[in-house]
Amino acid sequence: MVLTTQILRFGIVGLVSNAVLYGLYILATSMGIQHTVAMTAVFALGVLQTFVFNRRWSFAYRGPHGGAMLRYLISYAAAYAVNLTAMLLLVDVEGFSHRVVQAVMVVVVALFLFLAQRLWVFRSPPISV
Repeated sequence: MVLTTQILRFGIVGLVSNAVLYGLYILATSMGIQHTVAMTAVFALGVLQTFVFNRRWSFAYRGPHGGAMLRYLISYAAAYAVNLTAMLLLVDVEGFSHRVVQAVMVVVVALFLFLAQRLWVFRSPPISV
């Protein structure tokens, strides 16, 4: 699949998913749920829903699902660690607004995850000759 098509489809999945998830994050924190707890819950929900859409539509992956899911979970674990670290350092230590930090991290994490998924998670299996 062409890179521009993958970027466009990944972007659509990401924009729709992140808009809904960011709304849930704002709702949860407005209800008094701690920002790191809300981010964690929203992140887990996002992992599950985007796997299906990105595997099938964004990257049209036809390889084994089990291995792809494991790689997907590993890439999201790394992204989660970066996101959580940013929240802890920039919000809890430096005092920045959790809403602004999380909004910026949506973009940072999306860039990382696109590259991870294109180059590793959903890379087409080698063709046997």
